Amino acid sequence: MSFHLPPINSNVVRIGHRGVTCILSFPIHTKRLVLYCWLSSLKVASFAKEIKSTPLFTMKKIALFGASGQTGKEFLKKALEKGYLVKALVRSPEKIEVTHPNLEILKGDVLNAPDVQSTVTGCEIVVSLFGHVKGSPDWLQTNGTKHIVAAMKQEKISEIISLSGGGLPYPEKDQPKFADQAIRFIMKVAVPKVLNDAIEHHQVLKNSGLKWVIVRGPRLTNDVKKGSYRVGWVGVNAGTKIARADLADFILKQVEDEQFQYQMPFVSY
Repeated sequence: MSFHLPPINSNVVRIGHRGVTCILSFPIHTKRLVLYCWLSSLKVASFAKEIKSTPLFTMKKIALFGASGQTGKEFLKKALEKGYLVKALVRSPEKIEVTHPNLEILKGDVLNAPDVQSTVTGCEIVVSLFGHVKGSPDWLQTNGTKHIVAAMKQEKISEIISLSGGGLPYPEKDQPKFADQAIRFIMKVAVPKVLNDAIEHHQVLKNSGLKWVIVRGPRLTNDVKKGSYRVGWVGVNAGTKIARADLADFILKQVEDEQFQYQMPFVSY
């Protein structure tokens, strides 16, 4: 077997085995990881060991907002388990119970631009899971997202994953049934600031020029992870609930998967 590693700024890998040459294209940060898995499967231990030990065998560094929330905690746990580096901004660091060498915690507020700037510096992708709690400002998600977008542009970070609820309309793909329409009507009456904020935060991302995904979910539970779920749109291949652990699993997959860029998938059982 032979393999050729091109310069660090290339994402093409050539692997030769038994007279066959394969040309593979992967994101640069995963190139060594792919080679390690390939060679390990062929039991070429010496090559695999050499590749795993090289400096490029690293995962993306994630700037995480909302890590102290219930979904944020699930996401943080899974990201660290998968080997990602995480830089998390939280108002109350004591709420983060996990410790890990790949985790850096910053105390601050998403509504404070310098705190947001410090958080995204040195990262490659942003995951935004913060949302309204009792007493939150009316435009929490919108203004926080504006700070994040500005900081990302300054740091030349192009990808962001955000979280919202099924009440956020996506007419391009949604086909809301009567129950879905009723829920949205109730939200407009009962919690208009949450719905309006979600809609406006979408506009901020849509007009940002960045690569964005807004993951939407129905009623969230703290049930045990099932490991399987449906990905659709409101009223299309959709259910009425999902465990936060499974929702976090889908969000984490979007760190590497570009299938839903510029879209708002709805994840449910």
